[in-house]
Formats: sequence, C-alpha cells, structure tokens
Amino acid sequence: MNYLAHLYLSGNDEKIITGNFIGDYVKGKNYLKYPGKIREGILLHRQIDTFTDSHHRFREIKKLLRPEFGLFSGIITDLLYDHLLAANWRSFADCSLHEFTKKIHAILLSHFTYLPERVQGFLPSLIKTRRLESYASTDGMSHTLEIMSRYTSLPSHAPDAIKIMEENLDFMSENFDIFMSEMIVFVESEFGVKIKRPGLITRP
Repeated sequence: MNYLAHLYLSGNDEKIITGNFIGDYVKGKNYLKYPGKIREGILLHRQIDTFTDSHHRFREIKKLLRPEFGLFSGIITDLLYDHLLAANWRSFADCSLHEFTKKIHAILLSHFTYLPERVQGFLPSLIKTRRLESYASTDGMSHTLEIMSRYTSLPSHAPDAIKIMEENLDFMSENFDIFMSEMIVFVESEFGVKIKRPGLITRP
C-alpha cells in the first residue's frame, strides 16, 4: 500500500496518522524513539505492509505486472491500489478526497518535528502538488510514475503500468475492492482503528 491507503487506514488519531505516514522511513527498533501513538502508527504501517504482501489478491496483481516490471511489480501494485482507492474514494470514505487531503496536510504540518529529515524534505512538494488528490486520475498517476522513474530506481517505462491497468480494469477493480474490504476488517479488529465510511464493501 502507498501513502493514500496508509493514511486512510489510520483512522482519526493524528499521531497514529503521522506514524503510519513515516513508517517506511523508520527502520528497525528506531520506532522506540517515538512517543506512544506515533509508535503505534509506525507498527500499524508495518502490519499493513505484512498483510498486503502476503495477501493472494495483491499477489495476483503482482503476477499480472511481473512480466513487464519484474522485481518492481510490488511497488507498481502499491501505486495502482492507491489510484483505485482515490478514483473510488466515495465508496470508502464519508468525506471528499479534497477534504481528506486538506486534513492530512494540516496534521503532518502540525507534527512536522516528528517527521524524519527525508520526509520533511519532500512534504512541501507533496502538499504543493496535491499528490494525494492527483492519484484519482490516470493522468495524475502516470505523472507520479514518471517522476518516480526519474528520481528513484523505478524503471523508465513505469508509466506503462497505467495502460496495463486500463486493459485489465474490471479484474483489478474487483481484486482491489475485495482486498480492501478485508484490510479494513483487519485494521479495525486488530488495532482498534475506526474508519468512517459509507458502508463496508463485502465479498461477493
């Protein structure tokens, strides 16, 4: 799962939201340096990643993408899942994506001192470009993939993943809906996180 999904699965506690957001940037036992709720958010992030990586629905999409992206298929799947969440936001949340993004920006800025230096460095750009909202459109996601392929180890043809998604949209959308319904149950039952939403999507 990428930024948007992790933030969505954090519930409403501001410190858990902050911890979940920085989870990838806090390694090993360094989470112990953070206060209680932020620490909980970091551990929640790790458990979400473990649940995701071992889930057969997630692995189905990775398998679909593997011939084109190899070892990067998991990262691409994370990003496409964020797109499917953003594009169908009102099916999962009781507020607009714009309202959610605005709230998240305010929370992260108010907890700026807790953010690792690397996160402090890219947060202004994430806010300025409204990246979380941009995930809702295929153009926005393609732009994100292009930027990542330019500045990270993601291959230069990463934006081609959008075409693969569009060619398999029904399959990927159904896959994501079922996966996400199970993920929501997992974080609510195991971590006590309460996620406000219009109604839980259930397995057919």
